[in-house]
Amino acid sequence: MRFKKIFIASVFIAVQSGLFAQNTAENKVWTLKECVDYALENNISIKQSELDKLNQYQDVKNARGNFLPNLNASASQSFNFGSSIDATGSRVSADYRSNNYSLNSNLVLFDGFSNIHTLNQAQINVAVQEANITKMKNDISLNVVNAYLQVLFAKEQIKIAQFQVDISIKEVERITNLVDAGLAPKGDLLNIKATLGSDEQTLIDAQNNFDMATLRLAQLLQLPEGTITIEEIELKDPNNSIIANESTVIYKKAAISFPEIKAAELTIESAEKGVKISKANYLPSLSFNYSLSTVYQHRQGYVDFFPHNEQLDNNLGHFLGLSLNIPIFNRFQFRTSVTRAEINMERAKNNLESEKLRLRESVQIAYTDAKSASKSFEASKKSVEAQNEAFKYAQERFQVGNMNAFDFNQTKNRLFTAESQLLRSKYDYTFKLKVLEFYYGVPFVAE
Repeated sequence: MRFKKIFIASVFIAVQSGLFAQNTAENKVWTLKECVDYALENNISIKQSELDKLNQYQDVKNARGNFLPNLNASASQSFNFGSSIDATGSRVSADYRSNNYSLNSNLVLFDGFSNIHTLNQAQINVAVQEANITKMKNDISLNVVNAYLQVLFAKEQIKIAQFQVDISIKEVERITNLVDAGLAPKGDLLNIKATLGSDEQTLIDAQNNFDMATLRLAQLLQLPEGTITIEEIELKDPNNSIIANESTVIYKKAAISFPEIKAAELTIESAEKGVKISKANYLPSLSFNYSLSTVYQHRQGYVDFFPHNEQLDNNLGHFLGLSLNIPIFNRFQFRTSVTRAEINMERAKNNLESEKLRLRESVQIAYTDAKSASKSFEASKKSVEAQNEAFKYAQERFQVGNMNAFDFNQTKNRLFTAESQLLRSKYDYTFKLKVLEFYYGVPFVAE
């Protein structure tokens, strides 16, 4: 009975803990930095790449082990059956049993520096993988920042749509009172109600877009809940000081620090080591050998019809030697190996130039996009100012009966379109500046 109570209590605590953890995850308000950090820590692709790096580090350990002597032990036992001539010259029936034990060690003294180049190449390959992981983290961070901004944009879009709905609700109430008092035709009321229905549909669409944006962000973070609540922040007007730099200046900064370029440069170094390793096969190799062996031999037979076991010898020997191997002809295999290594090095060099070209083009596109987004943002601000003044004027005229409902709705819709475009251009400009700043060496999220 006591065990049953303990079991029930344990299950209850586990369930409560699970519910608490779930509620905590659902009620958590995520900052941008938390989103980026969580994505980098839990992304499966990054974890897989980290495991690949651990595998490559094993190559480093193997390469270091090549500098050490090896040590092997062996043992064997053999039996001989038949007859032999004894010391008296008589043939006797006897069986022989031999036990052999040995220790062998080999140490490479010189191999054309192949072991040194192999170790260096393994260390370089680990650095290449680290650079590739950094690139992957950069890409994921960029995607998270973009998704986070899309959620903020969608949330602001809801506010604009809600504001339009509120205006239409007030106008419906006002026109209803005028129609009831006989001061306005019923057609005006029908028109403004139709506008309210349209505004409510726009609000629903904005809410759906917000739900999809939060879902995309949650999926990008690989959250099991599929939902996420982000921090309420006010996005200020973007700081466009980065555009004051020419695209060539930004490219030069990026070429120094970007992991793609670093990985390509390290790959060339690795390929150069591969060439040296292949050429080392042409050189003589020298190794030191040591062996310790012992042999126990027994003769088994019968003396006066009784079993007899006689130990004949117990040999203990040491062997020391130097082995020199001079390659003379290996069916062109060494030459082919060198040629392949040289081809790989040329491919690595071409890949570096390709990465530099790709980076230069990406910076130029990002720079042009940022400048275009800047112009669009400034034009959108002017448009909102003009449409806002036009709406205020139209609202005054509509309220005194000097403008019909159709023209008023047209003015109202133009204001909504202008505000939506300003909001979109603001977030678009912010993200494109973030990309440009990243090329310049500014992190996505401040520490």
